[in-house]
Parts: sequence; structure tokens; C-alpha cells
Amino acid sequence: MLGLGYVLLFSPVLGVRSIQVVGNRSVPADAVVAAANVPTGSPMLRVDIDGVASRVAGLPQLASARVVRSWPSTLLVEVTERTPLAYAKASDGAHLIDATGHDFQTTRTPPNGLPQLLVSRVAPDDASTKAALQVLGALPAQLRKITRSVSAQTPGDVRLALTGNRTVQWGGTDSSSRKAEVLAALLSRPGTVYDVSSPDLATVH
Repeated sequence: MLGLGYVLLFSPVLGVRSIQVVGNRSVPADAVVAAANVPTGSPMLRVDIDGVASRVAGLPQLASARVVRSWPSTLLVEVTERTPLAYAKASDGAHLIDATGHDFQTTRTPPNGLPQLLVSRVAPDDASTKAALQVLGALPAQLRKITRSVSAQTPGDVRLALTGNRTVQWGGTDSSSRKAEVLAALLSRPGTVYDVSSPDLATVH
């Protein structure tokens, strides 16, 4: 019994021989393996899988990571990548922002169709950032497709810039589903300013 315990806890006989990464699309598997930082031959039972998951999840492009042991010698790393909802323009390029407000990647140019986020401070704990992204996330695909930017000077003053030089005064994040329905109907009418801040009293100018 002692011999079996030694084999399980200390011997490289049941050591890590490979790390398999699943769920990654743009993040290279090699980058995930490097972040995991598990030496080959480490006894499987002695690997701190929560610690490994925490290190992997520290990669900016990842929203989460989960690690499980796949006997006899493989660690399975399941990752979820962040998805850009908007971008913020800066001197070094376009910063991709996910739905939680995390700035996770910088590119020379923003992806086609991605709206610009215009707030004074882009951060997960910034109230205006959260409001703008919440509204953007509430838009159905057909409205998001024609949205060029979302701005918020305050959490209660969210505005959208649409194609065709049209502006939407959205207001706060309350009743966003209702506001989206009303806006979709209003856009059939000509105008440049669509005010849905009070969706039951929406106006077009």
C-alpha cells in the first residue's frame, strides 16, 4: 500500500506526459501550455489543478479556464475565450473590449462591424462602461449590425450612433429590451434623432 501511495504521489510513472487544450480559437495552444507551467513528469495527483486554471485564466484573451486530470498522464485544459463586443480607440491601435469591460487585445484596426466604445474611462468597474456595454449587449443582431458607436457620458445617458448619420438617445439601461423593440419599429420612419429614453413616449426628429 505504501508503495502504491508513493507511485501515485511522487513517482513519475503516473506523471504528466501531455497537456491537451480545448476551446481555444485564436489563443495558441502553446501559449496555454506555457501559462499552465506544469513540468513534464509532475505526479498527476500532486498537480494543483486550481492553481493551473488560475494561471491559464490570467491570459488576457481568456474569460475562464478549467483543468481536469485525464488518466493516466494527461491534463485537460478547457478554456473560454473572451468575445469582443466593442473596441476603444487609442494611440496604439484598437483595444478590443468584451461584455464585462475587459480590454483583452490590441489590433492595428478594429474588426469589421464592431462598434466603437466612447466613454471617459474603459474599465470593468466603470459605471458608464458597464451601462454602454449592457445596452450594446441588449441590441438584437439587426440593430447591432448598424450601430457604429455607443457612448455614455453618464450611466443614464447612453447614446448610439447608427449608419446614415442617425443618433439614438437611449438613456439608462432600464427597459432595454422594450427600447430595442421600439427603436426597431421607429427606424422605418425618416429622421436623424431617435429618442427611446422613455420607450412609451418615443420620438423621431
